[in-house]
Amino acid sequence: MKGQTPDKWTAGEAYDRYMGRWSRPVADEFLGWLNCPDGLRWLDMGCGTGALTASVVDRCRPRAVLGLDRSVGFVASARGARDAPAHFAVADAQSLPVRDAVFDVAVSGLALNFVSAPDAAVAEATRAVRPGGLVAAYVWDYAEGMGFLRCFWDAVVAVDPSAVALDEGRRFQMCRPDLLRALWTRAGLVDVAVAPVVVPTVFAGFADLWEPFLAGQGPAPGYVTALDPTARDHLRDALRASVPTRPDGTIALTARAWAVQGRRPRSPGI
Repeated sequence: MKGQTPDKWTAGEAYDRYMGRWSRPVADEFLGWLNCPDGLRWLDMGCGTGALTASVVDRCRPRAVLGLDRSVGFVASARGARDAPAHFAVADAQSLPVRDAVFDVAVSGLALNFVSAPDAAVAEATRAVRPGGLVAAYVWDYAEGMGFLRCFWDAVVAVDPSAVALDEGRRFQMCRPDLLRALWTRAGLVDVAVAPVVVPTVFAGFADLWEPFLAGQGPAPGYVTALDPTARDHLRDALRASVPTRPDGTIALTARAWAVQGRRPRSPGI
């Protein structure tokens, strides 16, 4: 049986072991790049299990933070892990349940590539911030910058060449600096800047890398769980042979995200 990619994002604990453990380090680097002052009102679109929201609370001393995600399970995980001033709700980034110009900063972490209409999401974020407010996001560089996923999809294609179209590096073409800059510019944002954010991803051993793929959260794990047991074993062995394993058994890779920011133009005379 060939694998499929349902892009399932529902279970917070499974997501955290697969991808969420790298979300907090990249969120911290992203916020350092933004360098926002304390006391602002933040909107976190596609907040997932709350990694970026938690970083905002801990690093930026916000007046308030609202985290929104369309996954009920993710929002439940985020609520359970974070108290005031963070609040969470289930909502779609393409139709935000907020008034115009009520936030100082709107951010999105590792979610924009899963939005069916990213232009609509960025337009909504721009609407939600005040004139002069900041709109910023970051997405994983699936094509070249995500070491363990690059190893994974290369192993998939080596075992099953017909699966090449499922490669996240091919599917998520927007995860490139030129396309992110163009997306922000189309929204009418100014002072647009793009930068790489790189974090280490060190696995304790092959099991630490492989087992999160068995939980079905996201495109790659969705592909793995849809395989029959024999095909899954072949893929596991191909991946084990391809990753750079140290003498102590650890696997040290890196993950790169592309970050983008821009400001809503100020009204004349402001």
